[in-house]
Amino acid sequence: MISTTITENVTKSARHTNFHLSAGPEDGPLIIFVHGWPELSLSWRHQLPVMAGLGFHAVAPDMRGYGRSSIYKRHEDYAQREVVADMIELLDALGREKAVWVGHDWGSPTVWNIASHHPDRCHAIANLCVPYHTLERGLDACLPLIDRTLYPEAEFPAGQWEYVRFYEENFAKACAVFDAHPYNTAKALFRKGKDGHRDKPALTAHVRNQGGWYGGATEAPDIPRDGDVVSEKDLKTYAAFLKRNGFFGPDSYYMNNRANAEYADEALNDGYLDMPTLFLLAEYDYTCECVRSSLTDPMKRLCRNLTSRNIACGHWMAQEKPAEVNAALTHWLVTSVPDVWPG
Repeated sequence: MISTTITENVTKSARHTNFHLSAGPEDGPLIIFVHGWPELSLSWRHQLPVMAGLGFHAVAPDMRGYGRSSIYKRHEDYAQREVVADMIELLDALGREKAVWVGHDWGSPTVWNIASHHPDRCHAIANLCVPYHTLERGLDACLPLIDRTLYPEAEFPAGQWEYVRFYEENFAKACAVFDAHPYNTAKALFRKGKDGHRDKPALTAHVRNQGGWYGGATEAPDIPRDGDVVSEKDLKTYAAFLKRNGFFGPDSYYMNNRANAEYADEALNDGYLDMPTLFLLAEYDYTCECVRSSLTDPMKRLCRNLTSRNIACGHWMAQEKPAEVNAALTHWLVTSVPDVWPG
């Protein structure tokens, strides 16, 4: 019987320390899960044991700036060039040439960049919520894809991405609001999606014109925990590490738009991806809105072996709808990446 116990691990190089969770046989096909803002390896707690039970060696690192991986003090230390290098070092430390990579939120740009810059290190890739050729190329790449019927340029120059401009213009204030009460911040963020809001501007579109997150408040509101997304135990774990490390690192991922665009321009194969690729679209994610907007158009053009699946959920897909995510991943692996199926 295959063990699905999740273990804690650390790998180190001269430039970076990667903490990661792992489960499943060490000689099984490798699948690496890459989290986003403001999460942890813990965000893949529902995926690791399932993939392990199938015979995969499932790994989820804390990304730089998070949890027990290295923390840095400059914005530029959180540019995608550095984050991708961390993941290639992790792959090397695990003694593997290739992996199946799965990303979410800021983990998606990282996985897209691994695929476009290091295709030889990928069996296949899957991403949740954030499509290719968008955020990993910097904010300017997202602007032409905005639905201007919903976001008139005069009112929302950066559309649903106005909050990114707020980071650029008021970074210290953005961090201070999150840092004021990390437990309430995490509790307010990790919430399930709701249908019926696709015809309204996303909450993130108002951050800039309201003078900050939560309507310009000095800290996150104290609202009930959403048990459909996160347990009290897991919420406390998120909050503890966010309190210990602070939001400077996580928020700095948004501060490298120009550098990330320059890095993306170094993609191989003119940016085309030939490996099996899965995109899981969150129907109730109104920031990464992919139902009525053109946000997925570049991905559809540039990914030559693309499978897309819609899931009726919000942004925190892997935590809100783990059964659906696991089923979609498993079906795709069986049908599109049979060569890496365990056994």
